[in-house]
Amino acid sequence: MTQLYEAVVLITGASGGFGQELTRQLLEAGSRLILTDLDEVVLRQQVQAIQHQVSTGEVLAIIPGDLSTREGCETLYHQVNALNIPIDILINNAGVGLFGRMDEVPSQKWELVIQVNLLAPMRLSSLFVADMIARRKGHIVNISGIAGWSVFAGMTHYATTKFGLRGFSEGLFNELKEYNVKVTAVYPFFTRTPILQSQRYGTLAKKIQGVPEYMVAEPAKIMRATIRGIIDNKLQVFPDIIAQAFHILTRYSPSLVGWISNTFTKSLENRQFQ
Repeated sequence: MTQLYEAVVLITGASGGFGQELTRQLLEAGSRLILTDLDEVVLRQQVQAIQHQVSTGEVLAIIPGDLSTREGCETLYHQVNALNIPIDILINNAGVGLFGRMDEVPSQKWELVIQVNLLAPMRLSSLFVADMIARRKGHIVNISGIAGWSVFAGMTHYATTKFGLRGFSEGLFNELKEYNVKVTAVYPFFTRTPILQSQRYGTLAKKIQGVPEYMVAEPAKIMRATIRGIIDNKLQVFPDIIAQAFHILTRYSPSLVGWISNTFTKSLENRQFQ
């Protein structure tokens, strides 16, 4: 089991929907947190609000950073190292999204998605894992998504990063298990976070208006299941019932998943969900 009490946890994307819940729930568990995101002012305000409600745990540092470049990832690594506090758990949570047909999304937009969603976790993991290997202790957590198993129309670029993160997590697991370094990948379905309001482009953005409310999970529930998976050292966590169903169908009936995906996409066309 991975112990959370007094564990030093680095959370990227800490001001997002998942990031705030991770902060809240890990503080409740008594963890010591290092938090990073783009906007330091917003992040500090959010942390202050959470700490008014949660008196346990500790926020060791708040570090602003841009993880969309190699230099940004390396800068964060050096800033964390300067604290002289070994990282027990790295949670690669930062992510951005977009929606649109592959050829109708500006290249600089989908390249940013790949930089933040896939390359940043790979870069940070490669930087922090050496110390974990040396200590024979550590845990790397990658927040992927069910888009790492099945792809809806309009999500090609986003899903590419999630498929990549899934493969990276599984490979990392096999490379690190002999050193007692754990790896967990998390695959939620649609969740009520700002990523649902991602930029939309072109034909599909006009045809497909939104996701039904009944299919959108709450971040608190998803992160509770995630933290349970971290404690139990699970490689794969499917934190909601729809994600669990898609995973099973993808493994045992991929043709059915394709039919469901097409049917779901058609059902969303030209409809507005409140």
